[in-house]
Amino acid sequence: MAGALISGALALGLGGAYLAARLARRNVSDLRRDMPGHLVSLPQGQTHAQWHGPEGGPVLVCVHGLSTPSFVWGPLLPLLTDLGYRVLTYDLFGRGYSDRAAGRQDTRFFLDQLKGLLDAEAVTGRFSLMGYSMGGAISAAFTAENPDRVQRLVLLAPAGLGVALGGLSDIVARGPLVGDWVMEVLGPRLLRKGYGEGDGADPVAEAITTRALDELSVAGTTRAILSAQRGILSVDQSDLHRRIAETQVPVLAIWGADDRVIPLPCRDRLAALNPSARQVTLPAADHRLPYTHPAQVAQELGPPA
Repeated sequence: MAGALISGALALGLGGAYLAARLARRNVSDLRRDMPGHLVSLPQGQTHAQWHGPEGGPVLVCVHGLSTPSFVWGPLLPLLTDLGYRVLTYDLFGRGYSDRAAGRQDTRFFLDQLKGLLDAEAVTGRFSLMGYSMGGAISAAFTAENPDRVQRLVLLAPAGLGVALGGLSDIVARGPLVGDWVMEVLGPRLLRKGYGEGDGADPVAEAITTRALDELSVAGTTRAILSAQRGILSVDQSDLHRRIAETQVPVLAIWGADDRVIPLPCRDRLAALNPSARQVTLPAADHRLPYTHPAQVAQELGPPA
């Protein structure tokens, strides 16, 4: 009897914590009141997109990562546009100003969004494609499937060749029900590791971290992140990188020497799969290199060919 009462109380407490976390979430429409850029209606839902830089310049499409929306490109954008690129940034479904669209966030889910956006924005010629972290996995998959459309592939600490989520995060990603509960209730604490490695000395990085953590209060965001962990991030992309090597699409991969999320052995795997890829390792950079080392990233990218 006592055991049943304890079990019931525990279940009630866990359920209450989950419900309280869900009820505390904001709606994405609340974020859109001061939204830059525009919304693009796609079959899956509305995607937030924004153009930057000189009209008529060579197009560079940027794909962000698992939990930091397109504002992650902020410190890098003026450097890219100064180089002459016409940059298109957008929010993946479940992040930023985009809809929290239904569906398993696997490779096809993200490729359908990217292809739909390119069609809607009339990006018809060849363009450069840059992906950061999970965005690297999306960009690699797109390039392997559409090599004739990609002029150059740029990968910043790309997922797809190994990810170190961490002990509890690994359990969350693999465990149904328990994982859903943990992500909904404790998600912000778990995700802090991925973009909160600084000591407060870099105010730009801290501002992006604070904003990314605030995003987690939007309804559907943590569920989208968990779905992507179970979807696209669970896929080994070795075969895709072999296919990209065969297409001879130029590849630039930039890594952080101190990255604990996408560790450096992933760089060595890419070298074996695509020996022609140019690889650069930034010293004293962790996983946040697009916004902690934007000048170095822009320098390695260089002006449009």
